[in-house]
Amino acid sequence: MMKILCLGALSAASIFFAQSYPVSAIPEDLKKNAGAVIRKEFQRIEINNIDDIVYKKSSAITILNKDAVPYSIPRIGYSKGANASGIKVVIYDEKGLKVKSYSKSDFVDIAANPQGTFYSDNRMLILPYNYQHFPYTIEFSYELKDENTVFIPDFIPFYEYNVSLQESNLSIINKTPIKLRSKVYDSPYSYASVQVKNESAGSSYSFRNIPAIDKEGLGPSPQRILPKVSFSLDQFNLVGKKGSIISWQDFGKWYYDNLLSPVSVSTPQIKSEIESLHLTGSTEEKVKKVYQYMQSKTRYIFVALGIGGWQPMLPDEVQKKGYGDCKGLTNYMKMLLDEAGIPSYYCIINADASPISFDKEFPKMSGNHVILMVPTEKGNIWLENTSQEMAFNHLGFSTTDRNVLAVKPEGIEIIQTPSYTAEESKGIQTITIQLGTHNSVSGTARFSYQGSQYDYNLVYLMLAEKERKEQLKNKLSSLNIEQLDINKIVNNKDLATIDFDINFKADNYVKMLGSSYIFRAVPIYTDALRIEDENRVLPFEHKLPSQDEYAIDYQLPAGYFIEEVPRDVNLDSEFGTYSLSFSKKEDQLLVKRVLRINKGLYPKEKYNDYVRFRKKIFAADHAKILMSKKI
Repeated sequence: MMKILCLGALSAASIFFAQSYPVSAIPEDLKKNAGAVIRKEFQRIEINNIDDIVYKKSSAITILNKDAVPYSIPRIGYSKGANASGIKVVIYDEKGLKVKSYSKSDFVDIAANPQGTFYSDNRMLILPYNYQHFPYTIEFSYELKDENTVFIPDFIPFYEYNVSLQESNLSIINKTPIKLRSKVYDSPYSYASVQVKNESAGSSYSFRNIPAIDKEGLGPSPQRILPKVSFSLDQFNLVGKKGSIISWQDFGKWYYDNLLSPVSVSTPQIKSEIESLHLTGSTEEKVKKVYQYMQSKTRYIFVALGIGGWQPMLPDEVQKKGYGDCKGLTNYMKMLLDEAGIPSYYCIINADASPISFDKEFPKMSGNHVILMVPTEKGNIWLENTSQEMAFNHLGFSTTDRNVLAVKPEGIEIIQTPSYTAEESKGIQTITIQLGTHNSVSGTARFSYQGSQYDYNLVYLMLAEKERKEQLKNKLSSLNIEQLDINKIVNNKDLATIDFDINFKADNYVKMLGSSYIFRAVPIYTDALRIEDENRVLPFEHKLPSQDEYAIDYQLPAGYFIEEVPRDVNLDSEFGTYSLSFSKKEDQLLVKRVLRINKGLYPKEKYNDYVRFRKKIFAADHAKILMSKKI
């Protein structure tokens, strides 16, 4: 049986490059919303020993337009203990005719350094080809031998929006006595399914005819939509370190003993740093002082060195050099707290815009980020150690509402990170506008943000003054900003709030109507959600709840009064609530607006109900106010 399966797999690989890929053969439904189409993909994984795994991969991808070119660039990531061979690339034109071929000698071997990387053991072979005659097909195959057996990748149709798939096959053969576990995760929306065949020599998996997921508004990430298959060996090797991952407890002990304990080393300099802070007060007060001290003297630089890039830098390296990645900075912060007598836990997490959690029933090496958790009697304190601007005990939108692997000496504990309520993710706008008898207006405004809205606005602190002003003008694009001055930006790291004070002038706001003037009720609103009814294919998601509170004070010109205002509006739906109210005074009009958006993942059938809810809000925001001259 083993020979039959192996021969079948080898035959599939050997005839792979004998095929032709005319673009006309792609079904129309797979072209819809697609920039790239995976025509045929074959993967074979052979596990020969605890420290010997071989990947054989072949793929043919049709690139329909220039936006999809980055998806097609042939690349092979590898690290110490890996060797790539049998590399072959062929490019076909629209008719499926061969126009160019490449081999390993055409590839460039570079450090696989993402932006901000300083040191890295990770390498990448990449082909810098240049072919611009769209559409075309690129065929790519190679073999990679690796000693690291802990990172068997998931089998998933694709990870990107606007990519479709005709056919993908995976065969996995375990020639060792080590147990290979697998788990199929079905699509929660029945968007696609995986076909599984289990035989004595191994297992095979396949996907067929999966349409592209369009990057439409409010769409969940593809990983939340598509099915996948996960794999993990009970025993594994990572750069010469052998371990067990039968349970999260086993894996946590190995992780602590092999990756953390060797670098959990203090120094007299670290000890003196803590002594110089003269810590007093509650545990929370002490942790805050240490955290903000750490932020003040470090910066983020990715360092992918040490046991497959998974081991942190030594704390004294971070202390002396003033930089580190999430692993090194978190370990340094942990060591500072250890010297202060405050226990804390190194936590592995999946950082992503959509919450992605670890499967408690399927232990597997994964995660892409590290944070620190400090237990206290009042609750857990969570520390993001890579940002010099992030507030104390605040997690960004990419790390809230999911679980973490808290590494302890006795094993891993799976703990949930906090979630922010709409009330905790508030945006407050206080605006004063001076109306005149012309179409321009001038005004002042204070914007204050907290919770997840704090995260989105923190980016302004990292921009140069000119760029900051331009970005803020774009954000306020519902006003035709003629002039904008930012008086002050305050990042309160204790309360996790950020405040902007601005002056502005805007034109085309007030319009004449006979001898009177009209203007809309709400000057600044969210234009991005002017959406239309559609035949939605997938569910829609509000990843984060929010609440916006506006207080608008219109100052009237001398000799004028508000003759007519719209009716107050109150809307209530499962998607959120909205209220708009008006209060007239002698020489001013006060407008209050509150919009609350609930967090939720909603079925596609409710999308048009959501559209109607948003259109009612849009109509209320644009209701007209009439200002007339006193007689």
